[in-house]
Amino acid sequence: MTDDEALMNFVDYLSSVRNYSENTVISYKTDILEFSEFIKKKKMASSLTRIMNPLPAKNYLIYMNSLKYSATTINRHLSSLRTFYDFLMKRHVVEKNFFEEIASIKKPKRLPEILKNKEIMDMMNSIDQKTPMGLRNYLIVSILYGCGLRVSEMCALEISNLDFSNETIHIHGKGDKDRIVIMYDELKEKLLKYISFERIELLKKGDNIESRYLFINNHGGNLTPRGVRVILNTIIDKMGETYKITPHMLRHSFATALLDNGADLRSVQELLGHSNLSTTQIYTHVSVEKMKSEYMAAHPRAKKQS
Repeated sequence: MTDDEALMNFVDYLSSVRNYSENTVISYKTDILEFSEFIKKKKMASSLTRIMNPLPAKNYLIYMNSLKYSATTINRHLSSLRTFYDFLMKRHVVEKNFFEEIASIKKPKRLPEILKNKEIMDMMNSIDQKTPMGLRNYLIVSILYGCGLRVSEMCALEISNLDFSNETIHIHGKGDKDRIVIMYDELKEKLLKYISFERIELLKKGDNIESRYLFINNHGGNLTPRGVRVILNTIIDKMGETYKITPHMLRHSFATALLDNGADLRSVQELLGHSNLSTTQIYTHVSVEKMKSEYMAAHPRAKKQS
């Protein structure tokens, strides 16, 4: 089997059997092609299916480290290659998966970056809601921070996902998991207004007036995650601020705000759509760090004695 045939079969398997998204499949393919280029350039093997010892795998790890790849990037490459060679082994194309012998890199634990509530309120107050795009942008920040959605989940929202009678939003999330988030009063009011008027004005700029998506870009099409990042950065620039913001920071801020105000960890897990409670527990560390900081700044016994 040639490399092209092996890769084509693997890509088809990821798409049709594993039901991976197009972006995920592209990522796998890119990782494998980079490894293929490496072994041929270093003359370690003539093809991906002709690796006879663990040296190419070990040397590739050394090579990635030399390029200063982050632990996350290295682990993604290793995972792609493990999956690829496991696929080839099960089909008797190769005899051994040498990437099974390569351990993943331990990632340093980093606390999520969050924005303070005042910073988010300043953002929201700076948005001119009298224009169609202004109200849309206000709702983008409101949903990311007020409901804790991933940016991909928000961009995929359809009108039918909104249940105004029960004041909830149905989310089809990561890993094909469904969940319900709460639609608070102000959000409900502004969503109804946006859907009735501003969204229609935005749709008129495109060629699909029947679009089912909730958030529409300034060309009348479906808003993308990249478009949301541009919108958030534009809001910050217009405010004259210099701090960095990402959609995920608003999701982090949502979770931290809930825990700071006494929400149950399990409830936060459900609202975020986390499969494992351990993923949600990282936000308790953020709250503890904040508590420590406030204690050190305020308590007389914690202050440095002059």
